[in-house]
This record gives sequence, C-alpha cells and structure tokens, in this order.
Amino acid sequence: DLGRSSELAFVVEPSDDIAVQEQPLILYCQVEGIQPITITWRKNGVMIVDSENSFMLANGSLYVSRFQRVRGDGSSDEGEYDCMAQNHYGLVVSRKAKIQAATMSDFHIHPQNAVVEEGGVARFQCQIHGLPEPVILWHKNSMPVNTDNERYTLLPKGVLQITGLRAEDSGIFHCVATNIANVKFSREARLTVSGSHSTVYKDPMILVGPENLTLTVHQTAVLECIATGNPRPIVSWSRLDGRPIGVEGIQVLGTGNLMISDLTVQHSGIYVCAANKPGTRVRRTAQGSLVVQAPAEFVQHPQSISRPVGTTAIFTCVAQGEPPPQITWLRNGQILETSDHIKLKNNNSTLSIYGINQADEAIYQCLAENSAGSTQASARLTVLWADGLPSPPQGVRAETVSATTIQVSWEKPLQNTKEIIGYVLHIRKAADPVEMEYQEAVSKSTFQQLVTDLEPSTSYSFYIKAYTSRGASKASEVTVVSTLGEVPAMPSLFIKVINSTTVQATWEPSIKLGQHEGFKLYYRKVHLSQYTGPVLLASNVTAYNITHLDASVVYEVKLLAYNQHGDGNSTVRFVSLRETVERTVLNPPCDCMKDEQNNKTSTTGIIIGIHIGVTCIIFCILFLMFGYRGRLLMCKNVQEQLSTPQIPRSQRSATGLVLNGATRRDRDDRDLNGKQLDMNELERLFPASPSQEQQEKGITSAHSLSASHDETQISTLPLDEFSFIEEQPDSLPKNPHGSSPAALAPDNGPANEG
Repeated sequence: DLGRSSELAFVVEPSDDIAVQEQPLILYCQVEGIQPITITWRKNGVMIVDSENSFMLANGSLYVSRFQRVRGDGSSDEGEYDCMAQNHYGLVVSRKAKIQAATMSDFHIHPQNAVVEEGGVARFQCQIHGLPEPVILWHKNSMPVNTDNERYTLLPKGVLQITGLRAEDSGIFHCVATNIANVKFSREARLTVSGSHSTVYKDPMILVGPENLTLTVHQTAVLECIATGNPRPIVSWSRLDGRPIGVEGIQVLGTGNLMISDLTVQHSGIYVCAANKPGTRVRRTAQGSLVVQAPAEFVQHPQSISRPVGTTAIFTCVAQGEPPPQITWLRNGQILETSDHIKLKNNNSTLSIYGINQADEAIYQCLAENSAGSTQASARLTVLWADGLPSPPQGVRAETVSATTIQVSWEKPLQNTKEIIGYVLHIRKAADPVEMEYQEAVSKSTFQQLVTDLEPSTSYSFYIKAYTSRGASKASEVTVVSTLGEVPAMPSLFIKVINSTTVQATWEPSIKLGQHEGFKLYYRKVHLSQYTGPVLLASNVTAYNITHLDASVVYEVKLLAYNQHGDGNSTVRFVSLRETVERTVLNPPCDCMKDEQNNKTSTTGIIIGIHIGVTCIIFCILFLMFGYRGRLLMCKNVQEQLSTPQIPRSQRSATGLVLNGATRRDRDDRDLNGKQLDMNELERLFPASPSQEQQEKGITSAHSLSASHDETQISTLPLDEFSFIEEQPDSLPKNPHGSSPAALAPDNGPANEG
C-alpha cells in the first residue's frame, strides 16, 4: 500500500507492450478507492473516445480490436498510453505505457564464405533488427546446427563460432530469424576446411572483440572475444577499473566469450579481453563497455496527510534508477505549477505547500521517469476546516520604530472570538520566498508586538492568524513596511605626529561601518569651542594630513562616517606637538655642509687620539717590563746578602725569615701582642759587613719598618721602594749630592706604599 491514497489509488497499471499487426491488444488498468470512480484513457496526452476500434472494458481496461501500425488516415495505434481515475477526492494518473508494433526488418548482415585451415577458428554472423528482438538460429546444409557440439557456439546476437575445425565442419550455413511479427532467412555461406593442422608459430590475434552494449537490469549480456594463434592463445577477462568480475551469474561460452546473466547496475563498466600466448607474456587485448540501466523506482513514497488551514504541508518522494530519474509532480492529474506558497526543493523530491487553504485539497502524484522506465505514487492532502473558527484578525498595521525594529498591531476578529487561545504573527522579508517565513506567538489579550533584530533599510511583510484548539483562522491582510536606514558605526581613528606643525589622521575601512558615503573630519584647539571643518572625505580615503598647527597647544581631532540617513557617532582623539618641538630644540636640524666639515675634523682628531693612546699603552708596557726586570735583579742581590750570615740552625729556625714578607713567628704572634720590629732586630738579622756603608745607603731607613702591626703583612723589604742601577766601576758619574752610584735611597715614606 506504499504510495497509495486510501481514497483513490491504482492496483494495476498499464505496462509497456509490443503489439502484433492486425491483432487485438488489451491494456490493463485497475483502481481502488471510494466510489464513484471514473476511469478514462489517454494516448500521447489526448483523451481516447470509445470507438469501434478501441473502447474501455467494464473493469477499466482498454481494448484495441485490430492493432495497426499505420491506419488509412495516417494515424497509428503506437504511442504512450495512460489511464486516469477520478472521484470526488481527486484525480490520479497511471504510469505511461509505451506500445510499439512488432516488426522485423531484412537482414543487413549476411554470413560470408570462409576458407580456414584445419584446427583454426571459423566465425559466421548475420544481423537483423526487429521488435521484439528476433531469435536467430543457424542451419548447416538445411539442418539445425547441433548445439550439443562443444566446438559450436551460438551467441544471441546472431554469431556462430566454430573452433578446432575439422574436415567434417565444411558445409553450407545460413541463419533463421524469428519473432511474433515474421520469420526470415539469410543468404547462404560456404565453409571450406583446407589442409592439415599447421605447426608454424603465429602470434596471438583477436579476430573479434567485445562490442559496446546498453542493457537493462535483469537482462543477459554476452561479450564476444574470439582469438587465433599457434599455439592456441588463452583468453582471459578483466575490468579496466581493476574491480573483480565476480562469479555469480558469470559464464564463459565457447573458448572466450563472457556471458553475464541477471544484470545489475554494478555490472556496468569497461571489460577487457586478453589473448595470451601460453607460457609467455605476449598478449593482445580488446575492450568494450557495458552500460546497465535501471528503471526508476521509489525509495520513499509520499504519504497522505491532513493539515489545518493555514499550516504547511510537506510531501517527500525519493526515487532511484540509472540514469537518475527526473521527478515531476501532478495535482489532480495536471502538472503542478509552483508559486509563492508552493515550492519544490531537493531536485523536486520535496513538495512544500505553505499556508494551505481549502483550494489546496487534492491528490498529489510523484512521477519518476528515466530512459529505462517510469513509475508513479500518489498521496492526498486533506485540509482540516472546523465550523465556528474565528474570522481573520482586523486592522493589521505596522509602524517603523528604528532601523531594526517594527511594531505590528491588530484588532481582534469580528466573529467567533470566544475560543481564541492566541495569535501568531507571520514575519518574512518581502524579497524572500515563503519558506523563509518565521512566526512569533502572542497571547490572546495582546494586540501588538514589537518585532526586533530586523535589518536596516529592508522591507518586511506581516500577517496575523487567530488560533483556537480546533484550528486557525484564515490569514489577515498582509501589510508591508520597511525599517529605517541606519547611520554608519564609529570609525577607528589613529593620530600620528609628522612634525611640529603637522599631524596625520588615519583610519581603517571596515564592513562594520555599514553603508556609508564618506567621512567628516573636524579639529580644534582644546581651549576653543569652534571646530575647523568639516573636511569631507570620500569613502575610500583612509588618511588626511592636518597642517599649519600651533605647536604650543593641544588639539582635538574628531572623525565620523555619514550616509543618506545621517551622521554616525564620532571618534575623538587628542594630540600635542610640544614634545616634537622640544626634541627639535634638543636636536636642531643639521647644517649638512658644516656637519660634513666638522665630521672631517672630528675624524682627524679621533685618529690622532687613537695614535696617542696606543703610544701611551706601549710606554706603560715597557715601563712595567723594565721595572719588573729591575726588581728581579734586586731580589737576587738581597738573597745573596741574606745568605752571608752564619746563623745557628736553631736561631734560623726560630727566626724563620721570609723575603718580601713577615717572619712566620711574626705572623703567628701579630694578633697576640702587636709586637713591632725595631732597628735592633733589623741589625741582629743583618749583621754588619765590610760594605756596611754601601748597604746602609742602598736600604731603606729603619723607620719604614716601624709601621703598625696591621701593616706588617706587607713585605718588610718592599722591593717597589727600591731603584736599582747596575754597577759600572769607575765609569759612572758621581751623584751630584755625593751619594754612591750603587743605589739612590727613596724618600722616607710608609713601608706599604704602593
């Protein structure tokens, strides 16, 4: 019962048929539904009137007494037939049945004489067109070919193959074509088998490859492939797309013909026949395409529905087939015309009827059709209408409040208002289709609604319905009103100081501004009330330089966007040029010529300074090197003097003298009693020698050893206080003061100086 309206539906529909000339033809049509039902027939869309030749039977079928392909008046009984059934619920139309006359043409391909060596392959072919497809049989020497012989292969398209030829295969062959229209015989052809089987090598060769075929599901496809060669080649099949051919329904006829039974759409593809030389990779190929069509059939049928007045009815009809079917909708047997409230979507698979009323009550049919066939399904729309429903709301008015808001008001219906439970406001952009409509529910005591979140400068349509528990009223009159235009939004503004008298105002264009015609720029000194401007700028301008400004004051800059609806809000920025002036004073503009000369002079001075610095460093290094060398020599001389006294082992051990430092005992005891070295201890440590006078003149005064105990950590013989001159007897000049040339005593200073 899927796809049937219980009020009116087809049980049997007419089907495609092939009629025989001068023979009767019956087209069946059976309908069920609520009586009375009227059935009529059409041919090629034209109503058939009962006549002596064709009339309708009591069960609704159409009877054609003598089918004629061409009548004396030029008319024909061939064509597309459909039956229509109608009752007070509506009208339905059956699928179209294609009726054709049985025919058979003459043979346009006849078998040809052939001479083939023994062991070879012979092929005969005859071809003829006819409706229905003729059955072709082969005769040899006027007798039917023995099909039990496995070397003889008969293909459906009128091909006879004989493999492994022998002498007894020689003879005269012809074919016989038969269908309900006629029987015809082809011309005869002679087969001669010559010689004995050859052992000469021959490359594999495909004599005939597969043809391109277009068939319908459940039919049988035969792909021919016949090959020759010595040794006899092996024939194999594959699909060009690499998919497996499968085994179900697959059969090999003869030595290499592929037969596929009970075709499905999945069998469509390109098939490759390959002839391989046994044991090698030598091969020849041929290919042909197979297209399998499937007539349209429904995946989802439309269902009969009942809807209250003013609501939306939706029918869904999904069909499949190969090629994909086209879907057409009928309303009571007539092609459905779309309008503002009748829409087709999803490749006509969905029928939507908005705001239904009693005039929309009908039987709706979905027709799916492709080149392989057609089918239909029907469903009925029942519009629910209860007596005593409210009349339409009155006095619907819409007033614009702002760019995004409209207020809609109305008055209650004139009749049947007691059962009203609320109102529904239907809202839609005037330019949008009906399916874009949306609703807002309102309580029964409210007679106005503020509609917000609308788009500026846009027209909207409104209508009202009153609802009861039993259904809705008819729609009120439709009112259309437009929202106000909206001024642009605030632009972003940035200020950049160029110099002491110029600033640059920049801003970014943005879609957030909305529709705008341009910009207005104002500026002023902050202590003044009067603005300079407006400076009118085009909508594509994004920067403007403000010049001749006073650097000692702060400026206010204001920018806004405007359009035909007015000025938008402004963006304000403050800017001061004082810092720029101060930077200019601190860093005055350069005199390029003067600076260049100064740069040259400065460069010369820098070079001279570098030379002087390097020279000083060299002298310092030399001074340090020679001073260090002198100290080493002095240390050597002192060590020699220290080694002169012969102090007992115990005394030496107790004294523990260390050059350039305090004695170990002194270091151990300096924190206990603060003992200081005196002159007597120095004399005890350094006994007088024959050169005592010279030594006294070469060694620092005793007072340098009388420093505080805290300073004794410095050497008691600080070598830095000595100047050493190598002795050159009799050759060096005398000191002007009469001192020995061996050493010059330093000024009396602290022992730890330096």
